[in-house]
Amino acid sequence: MSEPKVLIVDDEEMVRTALEQWLRLSGFVPAVATSADAALALIDDLHPDVILTDVRMPGLSGLDLLRIVRERALAAEVILITGHGDVPMAVEAMRGGAFDFLQKPYVPDQLVATLRRAAQQAALRREVAILRRQLDGGENELATRLVGVSCVMEDLRRAVLELAAIPADVIVFGETGTGKEVVARCLHDFSPRAGGPFVAVNCAAIPADLIESELFGHEAGAFTGAAGQRVGKFEYANGGTLLLDEIESMPLLAQAKVLRVIQERVVERVGSNRAVPLDVRIIAASKVDLAAESAAGRFRADLYYRLNLATLTLAPLRDRGDDCVLLFHHFLGQAAERFSRPVPPLHPADINALMLHGWPGNVRELKAAAERFALGLDATGRSLEAMLAPAARPLPTAASLAERLAAYERHLIEAELVRHDGSIAAVVEALKVPRRTLSEKMSRLGVKR
Repeated sequence: MSEPKVLIVDDEEMVRTALEQWLRLSGFVPAVATSADAALALIDDLHPDVILTDVRMPGLSGLDLLRIVRERALAAEVILITGHGDVPMAVEAMRGGAFDFLQKPYVPDQLVATLRRAAQQAALRREVAILRRQLDGGENELATRLVGVSCVMEDLRRAVLELAAIPADVIVFGETGTGKEVVARCLHDFSPRAGGPFVAVNCAAIPADLIESELFGHEAGAFTGAAGQRVGKFEYANGGTLLLDEIESMPLLAQAKVLRVIQERVVERVGSNRAVPLDVRIIAASKVDLAAESAAGRFRADLYYRLNLATLTLAPLRDRGDDCVLLFHHFLGQAAERFSRPVPPLHPADINALMLHGWPGNVRELKAAAERFALGLDATGRSLEAMLAPAARPLPTAASLAERLAAYERHLIEAELVRHDGSIAAVVEALKVPRRTLSEKMSRLGVKR
């Protein structure tokens, strides 16, 4: 970050002058205030990244200044300069939102390093605030449902709005946890069918011998145990949208009957000869390539062709750039509100950990991590780096660049092996490396398949 702005608040002229000169030489843009009141008068025009303030001053103290800055939800980070006797008070202030504190006499290089970290955090806080305003106030309501500012998410939102207005069946592809049901719900809620029911069926969760009854319904006495009439999911979704999630798990015999229902737009309950007309939109969701499954004989090709009027492919979180940071803030705020906890701050090391993590579980994994972080109950002590890689080998205290790069390579390979269930061929394709190179790296880094 180039030339961060620092507001120095101290009632001693010599201290202000020395700090101002040192920070200017260190690449900062300093401004000075003789008191907390004077600082508050400057903040709105100056928009500092960091406020560096003494604790004990006439009038408002540095702690008072911290409280006001946080009450006004300003993006600036606050660093306290304390005397020896003020350390317990400063530690308590950090719980109230201070970025850090420096004890007199402090080391100048330590001051510069702390200011740079605080400036990075302030920049992130400001960026997230801007993104939240875009989402909350938004260019459209859809942005609050499909959160993200990456190009792939902008394209996805445009495609969802276009398809929502078209009465066509849709296939949604995406890895586990990418939000296929969220997208399906948006296709329903932003369509003319929004007033009708939205029914989601997880095909993998229904036993094979019950799937016809669940989907098509049954009449009383149609089979042993059918004591009364039951309306199936197709009929229940009449006038609305039916999501067939994990459709690749549906037995082939059931697929043939589903194909007929989709083609004819009528359904017959098990044990009945009466056809019930259907006005329903079908959205199929799958984490595998249905075209490949059809070619392999594991999915009916005619059902695939019938459903494949329009497709949406959801990008994995690792391909969405900075979206992981925005989403983490989004879920962190939701979790903190739900658990009645303060929103814990994210430091640069936490942001780095978010960006480097492979997210094999995608958005679902990230949401769970945000909730654990908000609760602060993890044994890692709110260290995202440790929390996101609990099985990683610890680095030496002063790890070299080579050791850090090796640890990162090991983490990437292990994450891809987990994501692809140990398939070397799939990992080779995902990491775009020759198979021999991958084998050599796994051997050198001690990665077990």
